Amino acid sequence: MNQGKFQEFINKHLVGPMGKFANARFVRAVMGAGYTVISFTIVSSMFLILSNLDLIITAKAFVSFYDATLGRFRDMYQAIYNAVMGFIAIYFAGSFGYEYTKIYQKEEKLDLSPLNGMFLGLFGFFLTVAQFAWQDGKVAFLTNVSKKAVEGGTGVIAGYGASSSGFARLGATGIFTGLIISWIAVQSYRMIVKKGWGIKMPDSVPKGVADSFTALIPGFAVALITAIIDGALVAMGTDIFNVLYIPFSFVGKLVDSWYGVLVIFFLIGALWFVGIHGATIITSFTNAFVLANLASNNNGGFHVLAGEFFNAFVSTGGSGATLVMILYLAFRARSVQLRELGKLAFVPALFNINEPILFGLPIVYNIDVLVPFLLAPMASAMVAYFSIATHLVPKITVQQPWPTPVGLGGFIATQSWKGFVLAIVTTIVAGLVWYPFIKAYDNKLYKREQEAASAKEA
Repeated sequence: MNQGKFQEFINKHLVGPMGKFANARFVRAVMGAGYTVISFTIVSSMFLILSNLDLIITAKAFVSFYDATLGRFRDMYQAIYNAVMGFIAIYFAGSFGYEYTKIYQKEEKLDLSPLNGMFLGLFGFFLTVAQFAWQDGKVAFLTNVSKKAVEGGTGVIAGYGASSSGFARLGATGIFTGLIISWIAVQSYRMIVKKGWGIKMPDSVPKGVADSFTALIPGFAVALITAIIDGALVAMGTDIFNVLYIPFSFVGKLVDSWYGVLVIFFLIGALWFVGIHGATIITSFTNAFVLANLASNNNGGFHVLAGEFFNAFVSTGGSGATLVMILYLAFRARSVQLRELGKLAFVPALFNINEPILFGLPIVYNIDVLVPFLLAPMASAMVAYFSIATHLVPKITVQQPWPTPVGLGGFIATQSWKGFVLAIVTTIVAGLVWYPFIKAYDNKLYKREQEAASAKEA
């Protein structure tokens, strides 16, 4: 298959379908929600580091200094962390409802209020938080304050479960439920407004007041739909939250496996190769799982794929794990084109930004670099995965900013020098995969430049 036919095949069978998927309203709303939430998780993680400084730096002099100063506020740091991770599903559900409503407002020209969409989504989600039991032929609030539950730091009182880290169903385990219920709420709101089923207010009434009344009927609809479904499920011994958690838990286990990690990085690379921002598309869906795993890791659980695993250990230099490759271009390339490109891309790559390489090398649609672009991050991901899975390196407990330079990101994520070393090792592994391919590509372009120069002189 020649280059032209290959590109035509890719455009028809991959770019088209994936482009439609990336532009789907639900997907865009999830992306928007993810962007909003990540900033809060980074802030909370910084305070988690403050609460664990004496565990990171164990020198007796520092521990004594910490206990006498910063350590006095440890519980406050933990409260700030819990304010985000203990209620992360609220951030997701609310942000998604706002973004999803705003998309319909703009694209369908509907008289929708994004704030109404946000609160309707949250309202629907909160309806699923209470836990019920079917007792004596009726629905009753579940209560579990046994000695065992209390000693374990958890308990359910009048239907609401709580622990030292927040309310049970408002944490990371509620993200998927929050998204689905918020989707139902916004769609109900959209349909009701589209059909004109609402309370019409006179033009003299302020818009803010009128908007509040447009949420009345959708609010009743959301409450009624949720109550009917939840009531039926409670009678069968479960509820909406538990039912929706089943697919979340199943997919979460797949994503957290070594083969799931391989698939994730293969898809990121494959999408980038055809010009689609693979990292944005894929991570918009993995965010819910990595945040849930991060919260679990901080509550005694163990998950490899958590927090910023991608940028701490795999995508050093950007998608494709290109940092060492860019260093080669900047300092060893024979081709003038590649050497100048390497110098231009070097500084952004230190912060995991490599768009100059993706579109300047280019990597997009360049069959010469497809293999290392796919394999390098997969190889470094496996080194990182099994290093953490075998406890050679501590699990990830902190979400660092994604542009954090190589090494420092691994140190912050694991709160250990071993994370720093692992990030350096995985970067070298990726570079070894890149080396023979980028050297061959460099020689190819160098030869082409020499021939062009000879032809010009002749």
